[in-house]
Amino acid sequence: MRFTILVAACLLFFQITKAQKIKNDAKETVAFDNYIKQVLPRWQTPGISIAVVKDGKIVFKKAYGLRELGKPQPYTTATLSACASTTKAMTATCMGMLVDEGKVKWSDKVADILPAFKLASPCSSSEITILDLFTHNAGLGNADLLWVSGYSREEILQRMQLMEPAYSLRSSFIYQNLMYIVAGEVIHTLSGKTWDEFVTEKIFKELGMNNTYADHSALTANMDITTSHYKDKDSVKAIPYLYTDNIGAAGGVWSCADDMAKWLLCMLDSSKVNGKRLLQPATYAAIFKPQVIAPETMYSTMEVIKPHWFTYGLGWFQHDYKGKMIQFHTGSLAGLTAIAGLVPTDHLGIYIFGNLDHAELRHALMYKAFDLWAFNDNGNDWSSTFYALYKSMGDTAKKNEINALAKRILNTHPSLPLTAYTGKFSNKKLASLEITLKDSTLTIQMPGNIRIELQHWHYDVFRGKYSRWWFGNAWVQFLPDKEGKIDALLIDNTEYSKINR
Repeated sequence: MRFTILVAACLLFFQITKAQKIKNDAKETVAFDNYIKQVLPRWQTPGISIAVVKDGKIVFKKAYGLRELGKPQPYTTATLSACASTTKAMTATCMGMLVDEGKVKWSDKVADILPAFKLASPCSSSEITILDLFTHNAGLGNADLLWVSGYSREEILQRMQLMEPAYSLRSSFIYQNLMYIVAGEVIHTLSGKTWDEFVTEKIFKELGMNNTYADHSALTANMDITTSHYKDKDSVKAIPYLYTDNIGAAGGVWSCADDMAKWLLCMLDSSKVNGKRLLQPATYAAIFKPQVIAPETMYSTMEVIKPHWFTYGLGWFQHDYKGKMIQFHTGSLAGLTAIAGLVPTDHLGIYIFGNLDHAELRHALMYKAFDLWAFNDNGNDWSSTFYALYKSMGDTAKKNEINALAKRILNTHPSLPLTAYTGKFSNKKLASLEITLKDSTLTIQMPGNIRIELQHWHYDVFRGKYSRWWFGNAWVQFLPDKEGKIDALLIDNTEYSKINR
């Protein structure tokens, strides 16, 4: 009799606890949904999709807004968008699989595996390890113009040979994409599969991410794909997606909230899927282990969060938040945004896609989700806080631009006839360009079909307007030699020398 009563009491307790859990989940879901609807208009983001996972389940998955501003197609949880740099965590996982297979060690030298990998410094070239490819401290500066210009992955490796280190190996941190592109080529060499093939077979297929693609070229016009958007002053405009697939392992994946929920669940469950691991425990731990100290200036949001420490693992940033470790990474590419965030101790993860360039609503919603599901806290209005932060930064930038424009010296003219400014110029590390003259206007033609139309500013300084308006403007200064002939030019302080003067 007592046993029967005890069993009945246990069942009742279980049912009450389960009901309370469902009620709590509903409370958090409603609060999050209401918050998103409230703050979305302020940020002017046309569309977003979000997935939140907790304790092995999807607890929130929803999309808001439009795929393209002014058109009726809704943004859905199946809408494809750029994972951008959140791809880096997938590439680190791919390399981890090869580590587990015994094909490579994190301490192996890259040059021993990939002889084509060289920098201008023989010492750096010979000492960079596989681990260094993932931690942004291998000495290489930011050279994104290489992939923006449309060079293939092989050409990027060739041009990297001309790049002097920006700092000594492992002595600093400069976030950049090229080393992840190199990691993709290492994966190709070791596995016999391109990075695109490897990540598709080993991650997407294993996790059932059937609406995820390693590169943009795999997408077709009839798919549910978002459009990129940029702000033009106070209005939002759609822009075309123009980039090639050369960025690959650094940021090439396209996916949707439906599929990224599966990725989060896998990563929060020690990389388990269908009863087996993608990574062995030690390798999984290495992915999320803080490897290097990173500068908090990477993210302006850290001015508000004020973490005690800020680090980088293998494809993940880390910092403390309310006493718990956060793993996260953003992605921004051609008017599209993404963010992935994890609270591993709470088995909590969130992924957000958006289709407005650098709309930092993503940060606000990530921390809001952390508050709701990890801390039972609905008191912080992160949207208002971060919006005020970025508005202040934008206002400061506008003031600085006004001050710079006010320094223009009027009634000057170029020192030479405009024909003297034409010709071919080269930066052997980055790209070559050609300047032509038509109808009294100088135009710079760069690789990747990038054009800059010049307007005289003062003396031998010109103000350049990009044909892709969302690139903004450039300062272009022509430099004469001792004979007064044009010898070189600076485009926003990057120097190009004249060819065949």
